[in-house]
Amino acid sequence: MVDDHPLVRKGIEAAARLEENLELMGCASTCAEALQLIDDHRPDVALIDLKLQNEHGLSVVRKGRKICPETRFIILTSYSTEEEIQGAIKEDVDGYVLKEALPEELISAIYTVSQGRKYFDPAVVQFAMGQGRYKKKPDTSQLTPREMEVLKALGRGLNNSGIARELFISEHTVKKHVGAILDKLDLKDRTQAALYAVSKGLHKTNAAI
Repeated sequence: MVDDHPLVRKGIEAAARLEENLELMGCASTCAEALQLIDDHRPDVALIDLKLQNEHGLSVVRKGRKICPETRFIILTSYSTEEEIQGAIKEDVDGYVLKEALPEELISAIYTVSQGRKYFDPAVVQFAMGQGRYKKKPDTSQLTPREMEVLKALGRGLNNSGIARELFISEHTVKKHVGAILDKLDLKDRTQAALYAVSKGLHKTNAAI
């Protein structure tokens, strides 16, 4: 795990010791220490604080994936602004957990992510999705097959150019599909669309509606 607050590290160490199926391989407080640990131990899961003094946790995610592609990354943070959430989605993190979560919630997130699934804290999803502000409940049955493909791509953090390349369509066409998705699902922006896709498991290429 990577966090520059000793109390946070000790708290997670204590929680991990209570789980016989978990082994905490090491703790770091800087990006450099984190990358060295990933290189040394090749962990299944890495917990990364978003703010590390003058560094950013997403830098660990980007560089850590190059060192050990098998490692799955969970952001553990006090921050849940739209900008931070969107940044995490773009990096295709495997999990996003708030530090206010209960120990058992964090442990559950670790197990979920270790099994190849995504985990986003319900509070984060509610914040970004603007719970209670919809005129109607999002319903993917209204989407065309192509719009579903675009929605899945949004859930994987792709931008318009990336979606265009993947689907062999123009960026202008992608923008039209994104607009239609937001309108049909009554979503505010791409962040909400991406989180909706992740929360429903649609970011997986073989996911069913």
